[in-house]
Amino acid sequence: MQNKILYILLALVASILIVRASIFTVSEGQLAIKSTGGEIVDTNYQPGLHFKIPIVNEVAKFDKRIITQFYPTERFLTREQEQLNVDFYVKWRIDDLRRYYEATGGSEDAANARLGETIKDSIKTVVTQRTLQQIITADRAEFTDAMMKSAQPAAQRLGVQLVDVRITKIDLPQQVRDSVYDRMRASFKAQAAKLRAEGVESSETTRAEANKNQTEILADAARQADQIRGAGEAAASEIYARAYSKNPEFYAFYRSMQAYKGSIGMAGDMLVLSPDSAFFKYFKQPQPAH
Repeated sequence: MQNKILYILLALVASILIVRASIFTVSEGQLAIKSTGGEIVDTNYQPGLHFKIPIVNEVAKFDKRIITQFYPTERFLTREQEQLNVDFYVKWRIDDLRRYYEATGGSEDAANARLGETIKDSIKTVVTQRTLQQIITADRAEFTDAMMKSAQPAAQRLGVQLVDVRITKIDLPQQVRDSVYDRMRASFKAQAAKLRAEGVESSETTRAEANKNQTEILADAARQADQIRGAGEAAASEIYARAYSKNPEFYAFYRSMQAYKGSIGMAGDMLVLSPDSAFFKYFKQPQPAH
């Protein structure tokens, strides 16, 4: 009886072990691949519980989240053969599990190493096409786009997707930094002087054009003023002539009043005239009518 119970327990334990060896789980953040003797059987596993043949099948699991890898400083040469120290990192994730497994053997370290070499080649391509000044003054996004475009085909052959490639630091070796900065400073100074000279030339041209326009406008205004003044004087003369023809005595009186207004009673003015002068005609006592 005891032996029978023991056999049942052993059979139960063995069944549990077989069942456990026959199932595997895949979580939300994982990818799984099932192989037999190194040959891939299946890679399309959704999160949940799955089955395999114990001993015959092997299951490997991989992280499907984004992986960030920082790389040590690398040295590159610009178009004018200036040395640059560049630090960068790469963000990637598995895109094609079968291709990834075949290309890297499922090793994340191997994938990082091969991606690092690919990105180095991309950076080298970007850097060697530009001068040091262009690299330092350029937008980092321009470098990122160029490197991503260059590295994507190699990443696809590894079965991974490049999410981001970033240059974290661009630096010059100490032995060449001062001389390079001096050359750049001189170049920027020459460019600034050129821009200032162009600005002065443009300013003088604008000022000369403005002075020319001012002279033309003033001359035209003076001409129009003379025409208007001449027309006004002609009209006034005509009015005076009509007024004189209608009442010569009143016209003479009005003109005398205007003359008195303009010459008598002004501070500091002095008139030396004979009392019998015609100027004082209307100051005389009028003769009584008979």
